[in-house]
Amino acid sequence: MTSHANMRARIIYNPTSGREAIKREMLDILQVYESAGYETSAFATTPEPMSAAIEARRAAEAGFDLIVAAGGDGTINEVVNGLAQLDKRPMMAVIPAGTTNDYARALKLPRDEPLESAKVILQNETIKMDIGKIDQYGQSKYFMNIAALGTISEVTYAVPSLMKSLYGYLAYLVKGAELITRIKPVNAKVVYDEGEYSGKISMIFLALTNSVGGFESIVPDAKLDDGKFTLLIIKESNLAQILQIVAQMLNGGKHVDNPQLIYKKTNKVEIIPLDDDRLKVNLDGEYGGDAPMLFTDLQQHIEFIANRSGMPEAATVSDRTKQQLMADVEKLDVK
Repeated sequence: MTSHANMRARIIYNPTSGREAIKREMLDILQVYESAGYETSAFATTPEPMSAAIEARRAAEAGFDLIVAAGGDGTINEVVNGLAQLDKRPMMAVIPAGTTNDYARALKLPRDEPLESAKVILQNETIKMDIGKIDQYGQSKYFMNIAALGTISEVTYAVPSLMKSLYGYLAYLVKGAELITRIKPVNAKVVYDEGEYSGKISMIFLALTNSVGGFESIVPDAKLDDGKFTLLIIKESNLAQILQIVAQMLNGGKHVDNPQLIYKKTNKVEIIPLDDDRLKVNLDGEYGGDAPMLFTDLQQHIEFIANRSGMPEAATVSDRTKQQLMADVEKLDVK
């Protein structure tokens, strides 16, 4: 990223998101991008639906080179939805400032200091991230981190506080731990690259990163740029079985061999409910409609400013693949 006089950046920030720090530090944040060679301006999102997505698309079409999403996962998701369908997509940066900042965790950004997150641009490190695309009834939408599918029955009953802590990560996904005991198994068909499963399902996860609810061991081997979702199907399970799966997850990813689970890498997933049951879809932490849906992993679709040097080697495919290619090329007898 050399500095060109005419590079432009647009910061799209959520003024109501968890941290006032964004507004307080905005002048300093603008200055960071200026020093990185971008003429930088800021846009505060409004209560209008998809305000961030509309502005992201407008800025991209106006030729901006960098779009900075400042807010929580919801704001980032909107900006991704504004950019993902375009042919010419600018680079993106993230400044975490929301209640949930899972995506910033995947990019290895500091999560409590907006100004420090902005400064990551000065490291000149980026990663081309996979983006999830959903097709339904001729419409498309996108997500950048996780799709979680499940149906919660309407009956409530108390859950001992012990279970609440074990369920912490799921609780966060479905907004409240007591909901876990109300998962209603749904009869569904799931078609993926190498096969399909039909039967009763408690929950389905489609992950693009390993940063799910703050636990990195749920999809321990998720790659950020390999063109494949990590698909996790939890078959119909009773409370004890779900607790066992959660315990295995927390214990370093041992759940991947659990017979109650299907754990696959796949570029496409089609999810079709077989009965009249609703199968609700949560995208990046927000309600995103009901199945049937077709999911596709768009490989290396948007380039993000990232703290590459803070990432484990296994998180991306590109460097290793390049090294292998170089080694193979060197073996060739090119005279």
